[in-house]
Amino acid sequence: MASNGVASGVDANISHTNGDTASHTSSAKQPAVLDQIIKSVVPLHVGQFMFARIETEAGIVGYGEAGCWGQIKAAGTAIEHFASYLVGKSAFTIEHHWNVMHRFSFFQGLVVNAAISAIDIALWDIKGKALGVPIYELLGGACRTKARVYAHIYESTIEGVLAECKRKMDAGFNAFGHINPFLDEGADKTWFKTHIRKMHDAIDNVRRMREVVGDRVDLLVELHRRLTPAEAVTFCNGIADLHPMFVEDPIRPESADTMARVADKLVVPIATGERFATIHEFQAHFARNALEFARVDVALCGGITGAKKVAALAEAHNIQIVPHNPLSPIGLAACLQVAAAVPNFAIQEYATGFENGIFTTSARHLGADIVDYVPEPKDGFVDIPSGPGLGMNLVENAQEIRPPLVQEIKMRRHRDGFVIDQ
Repeated sequence: MASNGVASGVDANISHTNGDTASHTSSAKQPAVLDQIIKSVVPLHVGQFMFARIETEAGIVGYGEAGCWGQIKAAGTAIEHFASYLVGKSAFTIEHHWNVMHRFSFFQGLVVNAAISAIDIALWDIKGKALGVPIYELLGGACRTKARVYAHIYESTIEGVLAECKRKMDAGFNAFGHINPFLDEGADKTWFKTHIRKMHDAIDNVRRMREVVGDRVDLLVELHRRLTPAEAVTFCNGIADLHPMFVEDPIRPESADTMARVADKLVVPIATGERFATIHEFQAHFARNALEFARVDVALCGGITGAKKVAALAEAHNIQIVPHNPLSPIGLAACLQVAAAVPNFAIQEYATGFENGIFTTSARHLGADIVDYVPEPKDGFVDIPSGPGLGMNLVENAQEIRPPLVQEIKMRRHRDGFVIDQ
């Protein structure tokens, strides 16, 4: 009850009799803000990004991003399919919709979960806008007002990597991720090295990075699943004295048992999870002590609803989350809303310098030209958007700025004719 004795919000629908008996008054009308009915759900293919645009009958528009960028058209089709269920329903019953979309069919998978994630983020965006608050206020309030971020480093030579490290330090970053000591050479180049040269070159590259950045910068080493378990142990133990913050995806992450077998032989922390679409995949790794940093992808694991579930599971295991977002600022905004609301947040990926597979020297966030606001890093941190909902929107002509793109299907070949991960 309000201090002046007048009920507000939902309480306005409750009348009290004799001071202790409550009954719903059928004639009472709820505030319009509590009646956000979904009018349309539309996929928007912008550049290499796929968004869900959801509009309510009251004209409130929410945006969310799908993280399955390798199958971007399929994710858009899944968003269209879910529209047939969502239109005409309340935008506020987010957990209910989340469960229906996950459970109505026997079949799930990355593409389906990416579509659910985009829709979920858009619904949270609508709810925040309708209530006039940032999403984190709906998740229990802010634990923090800033988030530490790390910049991407992409290059195909160690000299290029070291030069980019210097540029990113000058831009104010104090952590570098997506930093690959095996180097991001083109898929057109056949690959082969002996085991000893492969290990020696990569370990030496990390050592040279550390010499350039000193203790001013944390190194988040990205291996993109390229090693066998035996190679992962050799490499990670070889860089232990250089104290990387973590090594991400040293092996393929599908087997929690195998990842745990590797982790048990290391002192360097492992990060993984960017390809996990359910809380159950994370739980399997948590239960086996297979990682120390959970790379939860808000645009893949079920949106903000799914990410909060993963963060709670991680907290119970004393594991920190490092939200994964190599995509647009809409995905970044969703990650930052979660980061604000959970106690076990560590650092946020801030996608820089990679446009549709082409390296560019930039400290600007990928896709900054298609939104109306992007938090800019200062001294290694960004302000968490505090505007209603996500705190940012797509610009109206986003598709004109970035016409739709689809990732080409190609992989780098080994000298023996097979393919390699990188």
